[in-house]
Amino acid sequence: MPSARMTKEGTFSFSALENQDYQFYSLSLQLLPWLETNIRYTQVEDVLYSSSEVFSGDTKYTDKGIDTKVRLLKESFWLPELSIGLRDLGGTGLFDGEYVAATKRFGNLDFTLGLGWGYLGTRGNISNPLCTTIVHFCQRISGFSDNGGSIDYNRWFTGSTSLFGGIEYQTPLESLRLKLEYDGNDYSADFPVQYSDVDMTPKTPWNIGAIYSFNDSANIHLSYERGTTLSLGVTFSTNFDTLKSPLLIDEPVPQLGDQQASSIEAVNWSQMSQELVGNAGYKNERIYVADNTVSIVGEQYKYRDRNKGIERAAAVLSNHLPDDIEHYQIIETEKNIPVKSSVVSAELYRKVATVDYFNPTLSDALLDIPSPSLDDQEPIHDQFSRFSTSLTPHLDQSVGNPESFYIYSLSLRGGASYWLTDNLEISSSVALNLVDNLDELSFDVPTDNTSNYRVRTLVRAYVRENDIYLNNLQLTWFQKYGSNWYQQVYGGYLESMFAGVGSEILYRRKDSNWAIGADFNVVSQRDPSSFFNVYNHEHDYSDDTRVLVNGTTGHLSIYYQPEFSLLENTRLQLDIGKFLATDKGVRIDFSKQYKSGIIVGAYASLTDMSPEDFGEGSFTKGFYFSIPFDTVSLKPTNTRGNFAWQPITRDGGQMLGKRYGLYNITDVVSPLVPTT
Repeated sequence: MPSARMTKEGTFSFSALENQDYQFYSLSLQLLPWLETNIRYTQVEDVLYSSSEVFSGDTKYTDKGIDTKVRLLKESFWLPELSIGLRDLGGTGLFDGEYVAATKRFGNLDFTLGLGWGYLGTRGNISNPLCTTIVHFCQRISGFSDNGGSIDYNRWFTGSTSLFGGIEYQTPLESLRLKLEYDGNDYSADFPVQYSDVDMTPKTPWNIGAIYSFNDSANIHLSYERGTTLSLGVTFSTNFDTLKSPLLIDEPVPQLGDQQASSIEAVNWSQMSQELVGNAGYKNERIYVADNTVSIVGEQYKYRDRNKGIERAAAVLSNHLPDDIEHYQIIETEKNIPVKSSVVSAELYRKVATVDYFNPTLSDALLDIPSPSLDDQEPIHDQFSRFSTSLTPHLDQSVGNPESFYIYSLSLRGGASYWLTDNLEISSSVALNLVDNLDELSFDVPTDNTSNYRVRTLVRAYVRENDIYLNNLQLTWFQKYGSNWYQQVYGGYLESMFAGVGSEILYRRKDSNWAIGADFNVVSQRDPSSFFNVYNHEHDYSDDTRVLVNGTTGHLSIYYQPEFSLLENTRLQLDIGKFLATDKGVRIDFSKQYKSGIIVGAYASLTDMSPEDFGEGSFTKGFYFSIPFDTVSLKPTNTRGNFAWQPITRDGGQMLGKRYGLYNITDVVSPLVPTT
């Protein structure tokens, strides 16, 4: 039974629980102080995924669900915590239910009283209060609308209702809590009862349980429910907001010395360049000298907090440059595009470094003055490397499949790029499949009776066809116009499934909470049986399967970072336009960045493709995590790991997976969480 309680903002947990009827796996996140979210998979022990052994064998029926809870009132001395919740939001109705709950603490006792509908109200021990005024709320619609995945708001707070409640007792043993609760569900509508004639009749409405916490990150919970069922589960948790980086192994900030060069001609540029790379994190740098200013242009590969890199660079420059150099200009680039410029006063920095006054900070030495132009200058020292390579592991995974609950493919991706000019890059990525269980997949194209272009549901053919495959091979032109306009023009094999040409343009001002961009692409679907070929006819794959031979896709993109406290450190992105399967509509993307740098986001595509044409799931939706590696590594780095999860991959609402996105490239122009 739910309570009204919220955990601390940023709390993330994984739970697994098993009993004789179900296996539950869930991910829970306290997304905002007032908003809890939960993604849940449930395997039904006595029901198979399909009656066809060829299709899914003995795979258990798996239900996907999304739960959410919103706090309406925070607990005070007199008033309880009050929350409203929705379970199995947009699911198939297996566990869907709604509730309002109030929770109040008195010493070591925490009391909850709630009113539940749907799965939480089948006991029907109280009449639905909404039914007395509006007839619509008296009867609950059975089943689910469309093809599942839609938000059935017409069912909310309808049908039978039940009071539920409970008491949680914090024992003198700090790690042990005990629970007693009254269950609002009589289990008459549970899936095993309806589809497998399992008897789940409760002997009592009371459940008892215990939670033993090993530490702040792990606990085990044991319960005896409805007088018949023993459940055992574990929960592992952390907090994205307070997650601290490990003790990083890093060089100290250089101390100011007295061995500076006597003139600009006497500077040891090679030595200074090595220190800028190793200590300050600026690579591929070019160094310019103009009048009394030395400018460093390079990529910051080491510090997410850009001020750390700037401070270290200023220390290195102070130890090498003569006293007549008054300003240090540090220009950070990304894909050779200047994205951040900082000017440091040499004189003021020395006062900061030597602590000439109380509580000095780097910001005291940063100057808000126009940066000198470098357009017509030649660098006095050039360490720019035109060729680069990378080698990274990559995990593709899918949960809740018909053939197996978990499908995975672990590959090794090798990348290489070469700058033909300062603006034009050729880049590539090749994947080598290392280990997988793709042999468990029993079909390439789902038999869903839809006739859309198979722009994503054909993905199984791509991942199964070759152990070595070409992800990407393209030419890209990057350009910045004035202070706020950015553009890329690209062509080639743009992703694993599509080749084509396109362009993207972005308007983004420094430290602004909004930006606007647009992209347009002409694409052709690649042949999975070949490294380089594309399809020439829409039925080249098979007579009953359509592929996109020549198509266009593109979007107008709006980015907005709310500045009010309820949505602190969040970003809303709207992509409005034409998707790969020629459907038109909007993709809504909402993300939250925590103080640790971890980003969590969710998206949904709403297009003019009908639920019947779309197939199972009704519309495209998904979730993603972006985790900075310096939260787990021993050395500072500003690289990230990205993990995405799309419950059901269909053809509607799908976007081109471009190699680069200008908004990500220009992230430091107006970061979501300032690092100053």
